[in-house]
Amino acid sequence: MTGTVEALHVSATHTLQKFPQQRIQLLKGLGVEGDAHMGKTVKHRSRVKKDPTQPNLRQVHLIAHELINELQEKGFQVEAGLMGENITTSGIDLINLPKDTILQIGATQVQITGLRNPCAQLESIQKGLMKAVLDKDEAGNLIRKLGIMGIVLEGGTIQVQDAIQVIFPTEPHTKLEKV
Repeated sequence: MTGTVEALHVSATHTLQKFPQQRIQLLKGLGVEGDAHMGKTVKHRSRVKKDPTQPNLRQVHLIAHELINELQEKGFQVEAGLMGENITTSGIDLINLPKDTILQIGATQVQITGLRNPCAQLESIQKGLMKAVLDKDEAGNLIRKLGIMGIVLEGGTIQVQDAIQVIFPTEPHTKLEKV
């Protein structure tokens, strides 16, 4: 399975929106160079309050461009980077990848740790957006559609239009949970 990097984003401060870049540098074990969420330990403010020594399993945030298209079709005025992702992808069903899947982008490797849990800040973009990125499956289980989180296994530079190779973990596969 392969996909493409559609857009790249970074924010040095804790803002929901991240700002477009033509290329970003991934740093092994840390995350996206220059991003507020870069580090070995948690950087998300709510998690830092609970325990600042927790390992940072949310170094890189990825959202599928297909989700952005879906939201736009429903009337939401969203675009890449607006919902906080570092990497916007196309061609990969991100939220249904198994835990520990590796996304190889050039020489870099990002290991998937879990699903992004949407937060109420989305409502500041547009009313109803929080609800729009949540769904239920046939059994009534919650589906979080706002992308996935990962850690950097191998660093390097990635740029817009780079190919993404999906490397699945050994079976049995574990379904992604919020992280």
